[in-house]
Amino acid sequence: MPSLKSLRIRINSVKSTQKITSAMKMVAASKLRRAQTQAEAARPYAVRMSRMMASLGASVAGSPTAPKLLVGTGSDQVHLLVAVAGDRGLAGAFNTNVGRLTRSLARQLETEGKTVKIFAVGRKARDYLKRELASRIVGDVSFAGRKSIGFADAEGIAQTLVGMLNAGEFDVCTVVYNRFQSVISQTPTEMRLVPAPLPEGTEAASTASYEFEPDEETMLARLLPQNMAIQIYRALLETNAGFFGSQMTAMDNATRNAGDMIKRLTQNYNRARQANITRELIEIISGAEAV
Repeated sequence: MPSLKSLRIRINSVKSTQKITSAMKMVAASKLRRAQTQAEAARPYAVRMSRMMASLGASVAGSPTAPKLLVGTGSDQVHLLVAVAGDRGLAGAFNTNVGRLTRSLARQLETEGKTVKIFAVGRKARDYLKRELASRIVGDVSFAGRKSIGFADAEGIAQTLVGMLNAGEFDVCTVVYNRFQSVISQTPTEMRLVPAPLPEGTEAASTASYEFEPDEETMLARLLPQNMAIQIYRALLETNAGFFGSQMTAMDNATRNAGDMIKRLTQNYNRARQANITRELIEIISGAEAV
């Protein structure tokens, strides 16, 4: 049985850890509300923007001069996976889920004979994917140390991806991120950026006659990069909200587990202390009887 001193040291250590996890839980909870509001506010705009691109693109999808962001390069040989995760840990399986889905997609595409490239957004995504897919990583971005993520950050990533597409470095681009459902639920999701997806019903809706000024191709050339930045910004906001929700849940569980451990250690401490007292009494009584 451990000594009383070692039990006291361990109890104090667990209590210190419990204070840290409790503080982290409160910090995550305070940041979650704002992050959740931003993520939920961005969804309708991003969805409407995607639908508008589909409506504009339906009429030029078959044109040989259609923008690459809309129809791609005409091939699907090289796939770029943009993995979006957090820059910090202590959030349960939040970052790991994105890494696993990205790895699964990469393995599946390579099985089909495709070439896979990975662009990691977030330090944890880069670190996780480096373990097995380091040779596929062609770029990474980290926001560690930043208090908040703005639309300019998403625009920077979008410009990088557009430059890679224009240079012929990939044919299909897919974003992998955690979609925020609730505080206890974040769903790993894949969202295709290039070629731009056409929602169901777009073909039927595009039969209506519209007049554009300037023409559709000119509008798409300007709006498609903007749409890519918006979709990436949405993924960043969803990831930010999901991270704080997952971290709050993980720290709450850690705090509860620390409390349970403190109770068990305290019981062991009391039992050991009582055993020592009993042994000392027996020794005193035995000594008195011997005299």
